[in-house]
Amino acid sequence: MFESIYEFESALAKYTGAPYVVATDCCTHAIELCFRVNRPTDIVAFTPNTYISIPMIFHKLHLKYAYLPSLSGEQWVGEYKFHNTNVWDSARMLKPNMYRKSQMQCLSFGHDKPLAIGRGGAILLDNYDDYFALKRMTYDGRDLEISPWSAQDYFQVGYHYKMTIEEAITGLEMLSTFEGKSQKRLYPDLHKIQIRDFNEPV
Repeated sequence: MFESIYEFESALAKYTGAPYVVATDCCTHAIELCFRVNRPTDIVAFTPNTYISIPMIFHKLHLKYAYLPSLSGEQWVGEYKFHNTNVWDSARMLKPNMYRKSQMQCLSFGHDKPLAIGRGGAILLDNYDDYFALKRMTYDGRDLEISPWSAQDYFQVGYHYKMTIEEAITGLEMLSTFEGKSQKRLYPDLHKIQIRDFNEPV
């Protein structure tokens, strides 16, 4: 049932040089899962010039974060790091052998990203224990070796964040002729934006 997804993950691993790859439904959820499997204890600092879903991850997980100084018109290209962690937002990069040892690099396959499947994401990593945990978390806590899922009698909390089979098939086809790319895009400065919970007064 999941062969196409495994094939896409394997192709991405070979292309990027990552020992393991976990395909997800989007890059935001890929980053969220990285912070769920390894919750940072220090304040996480990152660029304020990014998409609004990124600080929302930290609000949702009740993690402390801070923005780095504004880039004054300059923008990151391809990827940026979450400081005090080993996690990267690599949403706008896909290049041969891009993987960095001991890191978790999160890819996006949105409509305007390098490999524009339309939706989807992935986590590149080299830690098997994290790979095993992330794979289960992505599939609602399921052990994919057990079928049907109802035969599994113990679940850790998981999330419905898996890539679809159709997206994986499209990704495989596109990756076979893909040439590496690193993008630059102008993002607003999130220093100027407030985020509140829905039950907070405006």
